[in-house]
Amino acid sequence: MIEIRDKQILINGEPQIIMCGEIHYFRLQQKDWQDRIDKLKAAGCNAVASYVPWLCHEPVEGAIDLTGKTKPELDLGGFIDLCKENGLYFFVRPGPFIMAEMKNEGLPYWIYEKHPHIVPISWDGKEVPTKTVDYLSPGFLQEARRWFAAVMAVIEPRLITKGGNIIGVQLDNEIGMLSWVSNSPDLTDNVITDFFGWLQTRYPAQTLQSRYPIDWDNQEAREKELRSPREEYATALLCDLGYYMRNRFARYVAKLRSWAEESGVRDIPFVVNIHGSSAGRGLLFPIGISQLFEAYTQAPGYLSGSDLYFGDLTMGNFQDLYLINAFMDAVHLPDQPLTSVEFNCGDGNFDCSHGARYDPSAVDLKMRMCIAQGNRLLNYYLFAGGYNYRLHEKPHNGNDRIAFTGERHGFAAPISPEGELNYTYPRMAHSIQTMMAVSDKLAIMEEEHDEIAFAFIPDYFMTEYSYPGSDKMKEMVQNLEANRADGAWEMMARAILLAGYRFGAIDIQNRPINPETTRVLILPSARYMPVRIQQKLITYLQAGGRILLYGEVPLYDMEGNPCLLLADALGVKPRGYKYSSDRYYLSLCADGWAAPRPEVRTHFAQRLEVGKGAEVLFRLYDGGEVCGFDAAVGNGRAVVIAAQYNCDISLFQTILEKLGAVPTLTHDCPDHGIFMTSTAAPGVGRFLHILNLDGFDKRLHLYENGRALLGGQNLLLQSRSGVMLPLHLTFGDVMIVYSTAEIAAVEKDSIRFHLTQEEDVMVIETTRQVAASKDYTFCKNGSRYIVTSHKHAKIDDDINVRFYD
Repeated sequence: MIEIRDKQILINGEPQIIMCGEIHYFRLQQKDWQDRIDKLKAAGCNAVASYVPWLCHEPVEGAIDLTGKTKPELDLGGFIDLCKENGLYFFVRPGPFIMAEMKNEGLPYWIYEKHPHIVPISWDGKEVPTKTVDYLSPGFLQEARRWFAAVMAVIEPRLITKGGNIIGVQLDNEIGMLSWVSNSPDLTDNVITDFFGWLQTRYPAQTLQSRYPIDWDNQEAREKELRSPREEYATALLCDLGYYMRNRFARYVAKLRSWAEESGVRDIPFVVNIHGSSAGRGLLFPIGISQLFEAYTQAPGYLSGSDLYFGDLTMGNFQDLYLINAFMDAVHLPDQPLTSVEFNCGDGNFDCSHGARYDPSAVDLKMRMCIAQGNRLLNYYLFAGGYNYRLHEKPHNGNDRIAFTGERHGFAAPISPEGELNYTYPRMAHSIQTMMAVSDKLAIMEEEHDEIAFAFIPDYFMTEYSYPGSDKMKEMVQNLEANRADGAWEMMARAILLAGYRFGAIDIQNRPINPETTRVLILPSARYMPVRIQQKLITYLQAGGRILLYGEVPLYDMEGNPCLLLADALGVKPRGYKYSSDRYYLSLCADGWAAPRPEVRTHFAQRLEVGKGAEVLFRLYDGGEVCGFDAAVGNGRAVVIAAQYNCDISLFQTILEKLGAVPTLTHDCPDHGIFMTSTAAPGVGRFLHILNLDGFDKRLHLYENGRALLGGQNLLLQSRSGVMLPLHLTFGDVMIVYSTAEIAAVEKDSIRFHLTQEEDVMVIETTRQVAASKDYTFCKNGSRYIVTSHKHAKIDDDINVRFYD
């Protein structure tokens, strides 16, 4: 039995952390399956995941092979059963789309030949440049349903609810991604007809005709007008098309789930994965959330899973990972936990050019942050490489192989196509083993937050479709892109995290906000903001809420209509903008309580006229116009920075403290590049999670509410390392009060630690006796033992503390 409850994954009633490794059975010979499974188990994983490629299993229409009769490596059931024999759970990903660098993204060639109308056309009637299809085309649905019936017949008897090992089924893969990365919305005849029907349910006939002056009764005319929209309704189409596509994707996912359930596949999680991280950053990731959140929140029983391709976790991108985890959680239903179904691992050598080389810490640091934020399942992708065989029915496309990566696939994986371990495997395995040693604790813990939350507005990321011929669409999209992430994440979010604040996010578009649960709201704000959100923010402020607004005071709603509700409530009158250029060095000067501060260069500022009660914080050097202020609004307060500012950690901490939020966790290291948070569960204990993002060692003391932690120990954080240190953590009749070493294994009569310092200290409370050892000394005070290691962590990082009655 598997349940999703209270942001936990429970298997047979026990909360679990699932560590998967993606192994593509179809890219390996059967004789190699066990070897790859052995290496996955040795790394500490407890589950295997794999795509199921339709292209491979039905290359010829009507001849589905899921048993290996045509090629032994296509025995899907055999591979799943072998994983079960090895005590591993299984996460199955049967498409229909799988991507995975497969030709046609994993769809058989014959589908396109049989149903050419499923290939979308887009703006101006042009064919899309990617291998996507009209998901809701009757022809495609007919074929996909038959595929699902076949593959679910293999999955159903192997479900964990039937005594098997399958714990989850993914529905399709990266839905909508190919359309948005190419800015090519699906505008086939079928889709436009469906879109028209959807519009009729959303708007009365007279409103719809006024909104879109189109001859709706003329099919040819409406198709032309929507594929090549006029400026007079371009911004309306930008919004409506985004909302419609969310609905369309949700209906597609619901169909796939219904087909699975028809075949008896039920009472397990159905997973929808979210795309969007690229080039080592997460700035675009919320576009995937925006596209798909209606799909995985439409009913109980769904999980969302991130695709995380960040490479190394550094000072340049750590805030991205933290934010997108928070944004995913912000739109979840109360029971839905965080998961990552493509958690990139390996060395980064994706094109076999040796032009990229991840640090061994890459997976370790990212995994530690994700676990600290509440991820319950991580699927290491791609865990093991393999080979792309040639199709028997040759498509004559240059190499006739199943994928476009050539003969070898997964050259960057920790396990090469030949089965060799690369340099990233040991560190990855060490980190997985460390988490799994205390997985029963981590599986129920939640991150502790300070009294701040980051605002998430899904519609700010509904920018995947912008008609190239529309200046209005372009202007709106560019402004949203400039304000929703880049500046707010690069400067404000990074500074806040480096100041020690821990926070979640709130979907202020779809969820209530009130000062009782959210003391301070961090708000990246664009020139455009929905009317309803502006009204909601005003109500929040008047009730005593506090806001740090960074970006622009909004002037318009999301369709470009003037809307100054929030500006009026803040008591400001926008007076235009100033921009830097190659010969004009726009600069800001601090004023009021923000002063004294050095003058700061910026690339843009919104000029504001503020009311008499506001305190000016920033002015333009040239002209003295205001672009930042502090003002009371009702019973609340707002600090506004309507300009690009630098990553001034002390400034943002001062702002938040003046708004009433103080960081709980702090340290005294003069160097930045330290990320800290904590997790806890009532009656269980806590963990401190600390990452050193830089390539040099750091020394520091840790404090909580100004009081020293870890007995005041001077902690050494090694370069590009992370530690997860226990606080008042209970194991039966033993409680670890604190430890500078990580827990490596827990047995009935012993606890093994991974040392992290020159001299580690473990304070243990128990009614039992601590056994003497040459590896440590201890002193006793009542039921408390202070154990001091004799080993230096860089020489030998393993120590075992034994107990006896």
